[in-house]
Amino acid sequence: MKTDPILDPMLDRREFTLAAILAMLSGVTITISGCGGSSSPSTPTPTTTMPPATGDKTGAISANHGHTVTITGAQLTAGGDVTLELTVGNGHTHSVSLTGAEVVQIRGNQRVSKESTTNSGHSHTVTFN
Repeated sequence: MKTDPILDPMLDRREFTLAAILAMLSGVTITISGCGGSSSPSTPTPTTTMPPATGDKTGAISANHGHTVTITGAQLTAGGDVTLELTVGNGHTHSVSLTGAEVVQIRGNQRVSKESTTNSGHSHTVTFN
């Protein structure tokens, strides 16, 4: 019996490979890195999200369990410091702060990775590229 990856974060190799290939074909980047000091599973779960609005960029979240994060086209155009809230995942949220210089890098399609705030005993690495 197949389980919901959001409710059961453990995917077998075949399910993960299929989800990763589908994500790559849809233009989503999957970044795999460890979660700082977490008691939650260390295996990242690909998250299916709606495509961002024109000009918006969605971040990849390490050791993810339901969070999403998007920097809007307006924020990218403004180029100033911004703090983004990760959507609620597994009953909690995080935030990630970007400097104006990092926002400009993201706007220029350069890779930027930042650590989120710690909540529920762990944090995530958020990558925009």
